[in-house]
Amino acid sequence: MGAAPHILVVDEDADVRQMIADYLTDFDLRVSSVSDSRAMSETLNNAVVDLIILDLRLRREDGMALTRELRARSSIPIILVSSRGDDVDRIMGLEFGADDYLTKPFNLRELLARIRTVLRRTRAQFVHADLSTPRAYRFSRWELDLRTRRLNSAADVVELTHSEYDLLMAFLASPQRVLSREQLLDLMRGRDSGVFDRSVDVQILRLRRKVEIDPSCPKLIRTERGQGYSLAAKVEVVT
Repeated sequence: MGAAPHILVVDEDADVRQMIADYLTDFDLRVSSVSDSRAMSETLNNAVVDLIILDLRLRREDGMALTRELRARSSIPIILVSSRGDDVDRIMGLEFGADDYLTKPFNLRELLARIRTVLRRTRAQFVHADLSTPRAYRFSRWELDLRTRRLNSAADVVELTHSEYDLLMAFLASPQRVLSREQLLDLMRGRDSGVFDRSVDVQILRLRRKVEIDPSCPKLIRTERGQGYSLAAKVEVVT
């Protein structure tokens, strides 16, 4: 898989930086940590960074402005963290280009899971863009045409709504992996979807009616009890 992903932690609290670094290095991630934007810029200028964990509540700096500046000059994934739990910071952070958002105090296992999800999504997008633009994805008996956004099989041509297409693309980016409702939301929001938390289950039901032989006994899009959903099929990229 090559070099271990390099994570940059930007947080004024030295104890928090050390806690995150100690935990992530146990899972084969390389970690650098800094306390302000100046040190962050120096690190970015001198090393390849795969993901940034940025505290929004830096005392002398505006974390939102930093997020916007980072996104304007870089595509490095950003996970924002903040001690504020209201929706305003989360929504603004995502609008300014962040890939995810966590409220302090957070569970380190959840942070690790989100890092892995963001890196996996980013790498999948990079591979698809770097080699050649995919024309379609094949899975089970279906082929999803990316130009027409239609599902084709030997017997059927199925139209997908915008939300159904975004949901299916989220599954195709991570086949045979369990995705929580929140992860599905993040993947879909990355595609400018208008889907919200409580409608994910509804969209799953609608998509199953279109892709499953028997929607009441789904074989492709499986429910993983207490965890989320998974696409059971292998996925082939068609260029």
